[in-house]
Amino acid sequence: NCQHVIPSLKEWDQKYRDQGLVMIGNHYPEFSFEEDLANLTAAVAEYGIEYAVAQDNDGATWQAYKNQYWPTLYLIDKQGHLRYVHIGEGNYKETEKNIEALLAEE
Repeated sequence: NCQHVIPSLKEWDQKYRDQGLVMIGNHYPEFSFEEDLANLTAAVAEYGIEYAVAQDNDGATWQAYKNQYWPTLYLIDKQGHLRYVHIGEGNYKETEKNIEALLAEE
């Protein structure tokens, strides 16, 4: 399911990067073959992902956010506070409105 959100993530990265959006993908493998860095690197290249992607094989970041679902999108404001969470696919317009609102804040 995470693959289905990649087009929107790439679009937002390209559209808002110059306005201050910093995208970071967190790759927590669901299957053992996904733990291999070479496989992750190949997938990032195949999908044309230009934003940072962290490999979270031990699930430290996943657990820190108490995440349980693939995909989950988090928006964190300029002060480092979690401001928006969306679980699953969809709600792309709502997520983008929240990106724009956070970028507009001082």
